[in-house]
Amino acid sequence: MRSTRKSEWRRRREGRLYRRAATAVALMGLVALWVNPAASADESTGFSLPFSGAPAYEHLAPTQVTDPSRLHAPLGREWAEDIARQIGLKPEDALSEQQARDFTTGGGVGGSKEAAEIIQGSIDILINTTGHPLYSDVNGVSTPTVLGSYGLYVTPDGMLQSPANASAPTRQVNTLIAPGGYVDTWLRNNDATDTLVALYRSAYPIEATFGFAAQQISGAAQLVTNTKGDVVSTVGMSMAPPLWIVNFALIYAVSPSLAAAMPAYWAPIPPEVAEAIEASPTGQVPYADYASYLQ
Repeated sequence: MRSTRKSEWRRRREGRLYRRAATAVALMGLVALWVNPAASADESTGFSLPFSGAPAYEHLAPTQVTDPSRLHAPLGREWAEDIARQIGLKPEDALSEQQARDFTTGGGVGGSKEAAEIIQGSIDILINTTGHPLYSDVNGVSTPTVLGSYGLYVTPDGMLQSPANASAPTRQVNTLIAPGGYVDTWLRNNDATDTLVALYRSAYPIEATFGFAAQQISGAAQLVTNTKGDVVSTVGMSMAPPLWIVNFALIYAVSPSLAAAMPAYWAPIPPEVAEAIEASPTGQVPYADYASYLQ
């Protein structure tokens, strides 16, 4: 009898969860229709809608770096826990160490190594901060790069691009995290429904609506304009507030310590680099041609 009651309670809770997910998906269309491309930038952050995300959470996203020594610096655990609390997550909402290991390697019930590679690849890109370099083949040489604050990364074959580029694991993962998709199913099948519920109770669903709209209007380059007074800067999509908060929530749900490695600040992409990426039909340029601007 106790097992039956628990099962019924879980079904009711999952029903509420998926109704909320469906509402979030419906809101995506509304946000996309509502966005005014000429919307003015927020005076404090410099980002405009939809790139600024929900006003209630915008202040939690990284601010522009002012101290060069903090370029590509990670959040650290204390700062990460404060952000998590304010978006509605806590350490006990995250997967256990074994669940996280299974989730990122394709293990567990219904696990997929192909899906896990996309998930782990996304995490690696999004924590590309000091102490977490990515290694790429640059002109035949294995080369470490750290570019997190710019919202850029170097692919394994040496191309420089935004993490929201269509070819990136961080963009491809969108199909896996869609409501009812692989991630939802894996969490339910592996005794992690509580983590799923916590995500949908957090800021994640509403920020996902803004992030989706932002990606749809940003072309191949997937870069974001930031305007403060007369200063116009460009940064990669992953550092725009709603995308950063969505990614933070998802990574935190896997491992709070990994979320603590995300970039603490964003930095303007050097104009020569931004212009080249925007001019590229694929949103990619050879890292070797622009490395000197980013070091």
